[in-house]
Amino acid sequence: MQLEKKTNFLLALFVGCLVTANLIGLKVAYFGLFEASVGILVFPILFLITDIVEEVHGKERAKEFVYAGLGVLVIVLAATGLAVLLPAAERSFVSDEEYAKIFGTTLRIFAASIVGFFISQMHDVWAFNFWKGKTHGKYLWLRNNASTIVSQFIDTTIFMFIAFYAISPKFTVEYVFALIIPYWLVKVLFAVFDTPFCYLGVKWLRGNEKAVS
Repeated sequence: MQLEKKTNFLLALFVGCLVTANLIGLKVAYFGLFEASVGILVFPILFLITDIVEEVHGKERAKEFVYAGLGVLVIVLAATGLAVLLPAAERSFVSDEEYAKIFGTTLRIFAASIVGFFISQMHDVWAFNFWKGKTHGKYLWLRNNASTIVSQFIDTTIFMFIAFYAISPKFTVEYVFALIIPYWLVKVLFAVFDTPFCYLGVKWLRGNEKAVS
């Protein structure tokens, strides 16, 4: 029962971080050494959570997290689109134009995020399971990083092309890839630094059932 409660908590955290990353992700901030969407503050947590869940419960349970996230994103996208289309009342705090400036622009980015999220997360689940088999359940750090680093590249590439390709003459294939590489490298750093948290998360979720390799 305790294991199930912890797993449900991770599911709530997973969905919460997923929605948060998509709602705040439109803003690009300067982090001192690089510029990136503020969504990067929470997005890497998604891959960390699915790796923790898959290590303890297996790939089918991790897939359930991905499907749950996908369902929530589709609902949020549909609700956001409807909200933009509905006319503002006189007592509304914002006009249709002001509301659409933020949430209307977000629709294409939101759609890009959904596709990138689902494909990259399904790859992450598959790759984590692949490396777990190859290492016979040892070297958690290897499968955590090997699966996440490639999956992050898939997510970044799909997202960037769907969200920004050809929105103006400037956004050519070459230019989009010029955006992808540094953004992906930042995600790689996040993946490397979250390795200790993967071990801690597995230990916390599993309890004293089995030592982590």
